[in-house]
Parts: sequence; structure tokens; C-alpha cells
Amino acid sequence: MPRLMMILFSMVSTTLMGVGVIIALTTGFVTLKPILLAAAIGFALALPVSWLIAKQLA
Repeated sequence: MPRLMMILFSMVSTTLMGVGVIIALTTGFVTLKPILLAAAIGFALALPVSWLIAKQLA
């Protein structure tokens, strides 16, 4: 399961980071700090989400 989780993490993290950046930009936060914060939050959320998805698939 750890290998599946890491494969999923590579896809889930980029998706969640992209969603976070899009949300930050559409809400008017166009400076570097909010964009990086949104990307970091997406990256941090990707680990438990990947684990849950891998658990459901395995």
C-alpha cells in the first residue's frame, strides 16, 4: 500500500495545490505569500487524502 499511496500522492498533491492556487487567485490574492500558502496547504492535505484513497483501493 505505501507504493500505491506515493503514486497517488504525486497526482493528488499537484491537483490540490492547483486548486488552492486557483482559489487564491480568483479571490483576489495575487501576491506571492498567499499563493505559496495555498500551494503548501494543498501539499499538506494531499498526504492524508492519498492514504485514504490508497486504503479504499487496496
